[in-house]
Amino acid sequence: MPAAIRVRPVEQADLAAWTPLWDGYNAFYGRAGPTALSPAITAVTWQRFLDPHEPVFALVAELSGRLVGLTHYLFHRSTTRIEPTCYLQDLFTVPDVRGQGVGRALILGVYAAARAAGVREVYWQTHETNAAGRLLYDKVAKYAGYIVYEQEV
Repeated sequence: MPAAIRVRPVEQADLAAWTPLWDGYNAFYGRAGPTALSPAITAVTWQRFLDPHEPVFALVAELSGRLVGLTHYLFHRSTTRIEPTCYLQDLFTVPDVRGQGVGRALILGVYAAARAAGVREVYWQTHETNAAGRLLYDKVAKYAGYIVYEQEV
């Protein structure tokens, strides 16, 4: 029988194990080497997870005592709802455990956190080339058909 996946909120003691997951996530999206995020962004992001006044949260997945995945999400207001909504911003699992339910467990963990906060909608985006991720996402959510635009200002 496979080991149980444990999803839980990130803790201060997780920093050393969270950092390679964060680096792997960023590398997947081309933020590595000369295009890597500033260490200041990583430091502030980490601090936000541990600040009870911030609306930004992190969950990690453990498998056999090892951190093997992360997800970061935030609650925000919307012009189409009275209650806040939840944006699942980041999701990553280490390559050697993909296909074992870690990503699904992390998404379900965000769903549970959203429900506990009185939030009724969770949404996210991914790159169109993320075929493996989209196979999972199609099983746990519905594709809404939106196209995302962005511009640095």
